[in-house]
Amino acid sequence: MKGYMRFAIVLVLAGASAFGQSKQERGKQVIAAAVDALGGPHFRAMRNRVESGRAYSFYNERISGLSIATIYVEYVQPSAPGELHLRERQSFGEKEKSGAVLLTGDTGYQITFRGARPLPRETLDRFKDTTFHNVLYILKERLEEPGLIFEYQGSETVDNMPADQVDITDADNRVVTVFFDHLTRLPLRQVYYHRDPATGDRNEEVTIFAKFRDVGGGVMWPFDVQRSRNGERTYQMYADSVEINQNLPGKLFVLPQGVPILKPDK
Repeated sequence: MKGYMRFAIVLVLAGASAFGQSKQERGKQVIAAAVDALGGPHFRAMRNRVESGRAYSFYNERISGLSIATIYVEYVQPSAPGELHLRERQSFGEKEKSGAVLLTGDTGYQITFRGARPLPRETLDRFKDTTFHNVLYILKERLEEPGLIFEYQGSETVDNMPADQVDITDADNRVVTVFFDHLTRLPLRQVYYHRDPATGDRNEEVTIFAKFRDVGGGVMWPFDVQRSRNGERTYQMYADSVEINQNLPGKLFVLPQGVPILKPDK
């Protein structure tokens, strides 16, 4: 009963604070509070990030793969409009000896002891699409983007917690719906839809963020990230550690000198 009363009070306060505001005004207010909760200027000025932990892949709700993973992310200025503002290296195995995936700009490679194999265009497009829709990436890298609109859609209950729902729409009409914890102001869940390029089917992509911790300078980052497609889990990352603003060597994000370039998979 106490929990119900607390939830009811939160909803009343939310409604009162939003009275007289337009959807966009209220949406901007929720977004500003989320950026502050994530660390404000320290979050937005983050240069790089290193996550270490366990990465799971799923098929039909069953674990189809498990890896010890270290993910290196460096935020960069894009070389062309529409490109990502980051480059990423995913290293796998104990002491990172089981290979890596390198994603830089519009190219990507899977690196093994045999050499570097270019990633399929479908994989690169999916990575780019997932990143562009990621609310943490949006709040860090895309806030000043022309044409970005934030619309408050009301209060919802997410995992038994009161949340504020905001639709984020960009100039290309890409929409991601984000649910922010009404008390912590941190993102809990996001949803977006896209068409399968091969079949034309409409897919629902959901990401859940949990276990936020201070990773330095007041910057908050989730240690548990889960993704699902059309109601079935596809990926989960449990981080044991997250570090930011490290002195990362540039060679992490380029192919090793002299590495053989293999033919793409058919």
